[in-house]
Amino acid sequence: MAELKEMSWSWKGQEVVIGVDDAGGGRLLLLLPALSSISTRAEMHPLMERLQSRFRVVALDWPGFGTAPRPGLRWTPDALSAFLDHAIEVLGAQAEGIIAAGHAASYLLYHAAHHPRAAKRIVLLAPTWRGPLPTMMGGDRPFFEKVRRMIELPVVGPLLYRLNVSSFVIRHMVVGHVYSDPAWFSGERLREKRRVVEAKGARFASAGFVTGGLDRVSGRAAFLDLAQCAGVPILQVYGRETPRRSLAEMEALAELPCVRTVRLGRGKLSVYEEFPDDIASAILPFLEEPPPRG
Repeated sequence: MAELKEMSWSWKGQEVVIGVDDAGGGRLLLLLPALSSISTRAEMHPLMERLQSRFRVVALDWPGFGTAPRPGLRWTPDALSAFLDHAIEVLGAQAEGIIAAGHAASYLLYHAAHHPRAAKRIVLLAPTWRGPLPTMMGGDRPFFEKVRRMIELPVVGPLLYRLNVSSFVIRHMVVGHVYSDPAWFSGERLREKRRVVEAKGARFASAGFVTGGLDRVSGRAAFLDLAQCAGVPILQVYGRETPRRSLAEMEALAELPCVRTVRLGRGKLSVYEEFPDDIASAILPFLEEPPPRG
């Protein structure tokens, strides 16, 4: 099978080219990176390297995210769901598993609830459903939408965006919430993340994510309902150092009888990027179980 390098998709009459990495062979695993201002499919590479000897692993960027120039569109949950539908259709055969990190979890569960045979299994890595501002403020606020619209403006928008993605702000954010070891996020890793936030058009999807405009669900109950409607085995993995507010959502998900949970001894929201060996050890037994009956 030829390896994919990119995927074309059209939204609102505009063609969007999505970056794709495709490695290994055999049963298909689709890897969905988190939605965040610094996220791309590259954050899944360490895990891909540990899975590609047993599976065909495909990782792709989300529309509006990645390192390539991005259209100046107002991204919405419906747009990202439509893209995921398209990507899974393009890949063809039913996936052995789909692995979603962070905010991608709600999109995967939403897809599974509406397309029961998309995958045989689902793995959620430090799953979240709510953007940073609503998480910090304990819910949505009217001014979040005003912030988003200001960042989308032609002149003032880029200025506001640059202030909020300076190296100082990014380092403060990731050390507090994303990575366990401050020294791990330095040098080339920091430079790679700077290329993500500096890509042309990056502010549009980033503003949507941060303000809650890309939240696929409006509350915890809806998130849990999606998990219960997925209809396939679900494994959740997260780290002991997960920030308190996000941890509460993962613990609520762990209470569902349809969800199996592994809590690692270390790791924050990007535990899969920082500690891929731990994640691979946690998920491989689940992925290689005999297929569920029925």
